[in-house]
Amino acid sequence: MRTTITLDDDVAMLLKRFSEEAGLTFRDAVNQSIRRGLIPQPLRESVAIPQPRAMGRPTMDLTQALSLIERLDDKDVRSSVRSSRDRS
Repeated sequence: MRTTITLDDDVAMLLKRFSEEAGLTFRDAVNQSIRRGLIPQPLRESVAIPQPRAMGRPTMDLTQALSLIERLDDKDVRSSVRSSRDRS
């Protein structure tokens, strides 16, 4: 089917770049792009699911961290730790 469409300048530029990079004619680049936009892709292909990574073994024992902070001389740190602990 032959038809006339008006493309925005940025779309025309993207299509031209795509056609050059893919070695396609401008017409084929337009058709492929429209098909890609109109045919729904499976969700799993379009969403990257992050994979968990091992962070290694802990290098510090933090079970005594609150008592260590209690021994510090900085009253602001002690009071902020106490207030956050009270909220928990």
